[in-house]
Amino acid sequence: MSRRLRLFPLNAVLFPGAALNLHVFEQRYKQMLSDCLESGDGFGVVLIREGTEAGDPNIVPHDIGTVAKIDQVTQLPFGRYYVSTIGMQRFRISEVVSREPYLTVLVDFLPDESLPESALDELTVGVRDAFHQYLSLLSEFAGLDETPDVPVDATGMSYVVGDALQVGDAMKQRLLELPTTQQRLTVELGFLRRLIPQLESLLARKRMQMETQAGATPAPFRTDQERFFGKYFSIN
Repeated sequence: MSRRLRLFPLNAVLFPGAALNLHVFEQRYKQMLSDCLESGDGFGVVLIREGTEAGDPNIVPHDIGTVAKIDQVTQLPFGRYYVSTIGMQRFRISEVVSREPYLTVLVDFLPDESLPESALDELTVGVRDAFHQYLSLLSEFAGLDETPDVPVDATGMSYVVGDALQVGDAMKQRLLELPTTQQRLTVELGFLRRLIPQLESLLARKRMQMETQAGATPAPFRTDQERFFGKYFSIN
């Protein structure tokens, strides 16, 4: 059965269980936030498919997104808000209801059609081991101390891995859209097996350059870093 949902299109992908913090300043989304708080509803977060700004009423979103549950709202000067949310259920857009004052759609919620946990044991162990290795390398490379907690269940782990992987939004959207935990973990394991050697190589270069140049980072290394992570990157 379809459900009506207010939509916040973004240049970001939200996974179930992941945190998403938003700075809300545009009038249409301040209105949406007010309406959500009044009704007690969350709102849908979707990656923008066509269009460049979340405020464009003619934006075209991807079909699959995630409900964001409002966790905390902090009022800021000039009528702005800082909003903390948590990803909940995935959904598929079935129909656009309206575009004013903000995008409203009908959605169908998507179950995660997973095999029994016991059938995923070997795959889960492989992903967990590779993910811990990836996080350790990434933490040393980026100088980060905090790493995400990895859930015990396979489905929860697949979402945490998808959220933490340093890949483009198009790849994250692909992971979000996969219908089963088994498929998601399989693709993530492939990503991890490709990313770990690249990260090890970059980390080895960083260590060598720090030793030989007393911490100075020459341009070629910075170029590689930006190509691999983007100009700004974090664990989340």
